[in-house]
Amino acid sequence: MANKPNINPENIGAGLGELKSRLFFLLFAIFVYRIGTHIPVPGIDPLQLQAFFTQNEGTFADLFNMFSGGALERMSIVALGIMPYISASIIMQLLTAVSPQLDQLKKEGESGRRKITQYTRYGALVLATVQGTGMTVGLLAPMAYSPGIAFNLTAI
Repeated sequence: MANKPNINPENIGAGLGELKSRLFFLLFAIFVYRIGTHIPVPGIDPLQLQAFFTQNEGTFADLFNMFSGGALERMSIVALGIMPYISASIIMQLLTAVSPQLDQLKKEGESGRRKITQYTRYGALVLATVQGTGMTVGLLAPMAYSPGIAFNLTAI
């Protein structure tokens, strides 16, 4: 005779509250991101930006724009998206496999995992700063109304 799982109807409803809160957070995060894609970086000339993307159709910039959901084409404040965090996460996973100190930290359990997550967030912040600087100096400076240190600090 096959074993039937012991399904308790009271336990089914207990997990739905957490699922609802996670789903609500996800929908709220998507909403905030979509609103953020329509807020441009201050000081950008929209006509020069349009000309840049018309000229560079089918290039890496066009591909990056597709992955950012059109945020790059509008040069929005969220143009980098989650790419710095994903890159930092991959780098930390590779470093954990290579570094004995990080491997030991991973084996410590929950506290070690929290520490690695903290390092991942710091790495994402560094990567976002470097990528934001690259975008500002490489892409945005020629399209700015008044390029200079004030614009660079605002855009990064």
